[in-house]
Amino acid sequence: MTDIAFFRLPGGRAWIGQGPFESFAEAPAGGGVFYVNDFDLTDAKPWKKPARLIEVAPETLATTTGWNGAQPPHIQWAKPATEWFKMAFRRIRREVLARRLEKMVPVLTESGTITEGDPVRLLERVMSAPTNTWGYGWVNAQGGYLGATPELLFRLQGQTVETMALAGTAKPGDQAAFLTDVKEIEEHEIVVRYLTDRLSTLGQVQREPRGLCQTTGLLHFQSHLRVTLERPSEPGALVKELHPTPAVGCLPREEPWLARLREYRSQLNVPGFFGAPFGFIEPGEIPTCHVVVAIRGMSWAGNQAQLPSGCGIVGGSAFDHEWRELRLKRESVIAMLGL
Repeated sequence: MTDIAFFRLPGGRAWIGQGPFESFAEAPAGGGVFYVNDFDLTDAKPWKKPARLIEVAPETLATTTGWNGAQPPHIQWAKPATEWFKMAFRRIRREVLARRLEKMVPVLTESGTITEGDPVRLLERVMSAPTNTWGYGWVNAQGGYLGATPELLFRLQGQTVETMALAGTAKPGDQAAFLTDVKEIEEHEIVVRYLTDRLSTLGQVQREPRGLCQTTGLLHFQSHLRVTLERPSEPGALVKELHPTPAVGCLPREEPWLARLREYRSQLNVPGFFGAPFGFIEPGEIPTCHVVVAIRGMSWAGNQAQLPSGCGIVGGSAFDHEWRELRLKRESVIAMLGL
């Protein structure tokens, strides 16, 4: 199968890039290029320019990618164990209560076995995901990952940068209690403050009032922020400036805590794509760059599948509540992908 990259905007426009891909350290002029990296940004040449770029619609996706008779996958999921995650939760919360750490996001990964079919067919589900999400995918013959995320890291158009804080989670039916939930509001405002501080070094920051975002089976707090750059900035530099936000990382964003976060992710077998930036620059004279946070997705290698979910640990966190939130997030992905 030809290597492919996929990106879909909330409005429905989508592109398939077919390999082979040429890699660049900085985004080449003209757009039509994908940003693909892992959570730790280990790829020094993350900009991937496809040999062929095609704008696709739901009715043309299958013919463009060429399923070659592949059927949608069936996956048998195994119930995740609690021990390692509970240990990480307790250690993080102890640091938070001691006021050495403000927030950290551990990730639990549910494993599964693909008994039949090909996960690449799930791109059809990503294509038809809720219209307030961004679809993403990176697939080759050995495996890949895909999903539909509600979280934008940034959009760069000319000198304007738009971003969002997306943190705080509940079921849609819990809206009344959610709006006054001190823990969830605290978790959200930590991310807002971080983004405001980071963006204020680039220009004057404007923040919209905190609102709500409802996706498949989940409700989140959402705040939009915007800044006009005082000087030009390359998209890759903006990735390094903002990623990882406290929505998927830690605060303070200092190397000792980032190292601890990497340690937890390794112990919990978190796939590298989860929480990582994934992006696309539209082709054109003044191209728009979209970079999202790759959550609400799954990955696979051979016949082994991984379904990760994360939760933010702050002072008011309780294990049973966070464990339930992790399950709700994974269930929302399973529902969205039709698994």
